[in-house]
Amino acid sequence: MDEKLLILFTILTVLNVIIQTVKSLVTVKGSKWAAAIINAFAYGLYTVVVVYTVSDLPLWVKATITAIANLIGVFIVKLFEEKSRKDKLWKIEVTLPISSNWSVVIRDLKEKNISYNYSSSEKYLFLNCYCEKQEESRIVKELLMKYDAKFFVAESKTL
Repeated sequence: MDEKLLILFTILTVLNVIIQTVKSLVTVKGSKWAAAIINAFAYGLYTVVVVYTVSDLPLWVKATITAIANLIGVFIVKLFEEKSRKDKLWKIEVTLPISSNWSVVIRDLKEKNISYNYSSSEKYLFLNCYCEKQEESRIVKELLMKYDAKFFVAESKTL
């Protein structure tokens, strides 16, 4: 097996996976110019990878490299995306039957220092939670699931 070809194919495949993943994210979240530029670059590189895919390397080697490249490349891009994500203000609207133990939910929110306000009707408690950090949103979601509460999450703004 040609060692140089193996190394080149591996590098190109990993780069292709990374660029294709970034392309997907930018196409959805980016501007039309950013999406156009990353798509042009991604498909150009993809063409090179396709040519190397028909190389003399055994099929099982190419398939293994491609699978591992996808595991590594997508993980890396998503990790960077997660780390660069800005915190946003999230409003979580909750509806609980008055018959439920809603006072415990309020107590738990207070203990976790989650901002909230509420009102009630004859049958329901209407609760709004305000989360500035992703960790707070996770805490509220876990709490509400514990009490089988119905809730709706809305992004308010980037902080």
